[in-house]
Amino acid sequence: MRLSVELPPALEAPRAAVAAHLKVRAEDLATAALRDLLAQREADFQAAAARVLAKNQELYRRLA
Repeated sequence: MRLSVELPPALEAPRAAVAAHLKVRAEDLATAALRDLLAQREADFQAAAARVLAKNQELYRRLA
């Protein structure tokens, strides 16, 4: 999938600096950042689901 994003000037310099520091292309940096964001959201969801299940474990046991 190809995606076009217009960055504000305030983000362009930090993006270029990080990409240069890591010796990666800007596109690869953006892909990695998006991958990390999506993975973190999944991890947050899994943690929240586990907390809800643990909190309601007794209720689920009684309803079974």
